[in-house]
Amino acid sequence: MRKLIYLHGFRSGPQSVKAVQLRAHLARQGQAGDLWCEQLPPGPLDAIALIESVLCPAVADGDEVALAGSSLGGFYALHLAEKHGLHAALINPAVVAPKSLGDYVGEHEHMYTGEVFRFEQEHVEQLAELDVAAVTRPERYLVLLETGDEVLDWWQAVLKLRGANLVVHAGGDHSLQSFAKELPRMTEFLLPDR
Repeated sequence: MRKLIYLHGFRSGPQSVKAVQLRAHLARQGQAGDLWCEQLPPGPLDAIALIESVLCPAVADGDEVALAGSSLGGFYALHLAEKHGLHAALINPAVVAPKSLGDYVGEHEHMYTGEVFRFEQEHVEQLAELDVAAVTRPERYLVLLETGDEVLDWWQAVLKLRGANLVVHAGGDHSLQSFAKELPRMTEFLLPDR
């Protein structure tokens, strides 16, 4: 069996435009059942525990598992891919999340559900614990970036993921406007035809 685990960004969720586009793309390919995309809790260690509750049994069963993550989800995907030796697609990833999210301690509202949650200083410290110091096998990663990202510095991802399969589009924004166009490349990289 194959499983693609999609991890959304900070304040986002499974209702995001990218998650909906990915779900529809996989359905058109007859792979709708391959996708796992759930609401992640605000605490990084809680989020990793939830993801691993799905990922670890699948890997143990011999399933082919791949990861895709956007923004903070890209940070999580990088951590999990390094820990478990998996392929991952990182979409405008927050590669310096312990630094960039330090300014977001406080109360926030989920973009799609309206639910209010707190992001605490301890969550920033948890991100530091999960940070990947060095990428071991960059060829396992497809990195989709847009230079117009208004939230994150795309160049930091280029530096962190030297040697990865980098796709950099001029312009765009943090949502990755080119995502729909990149879906075939991403799914072929993560779930190649046998």
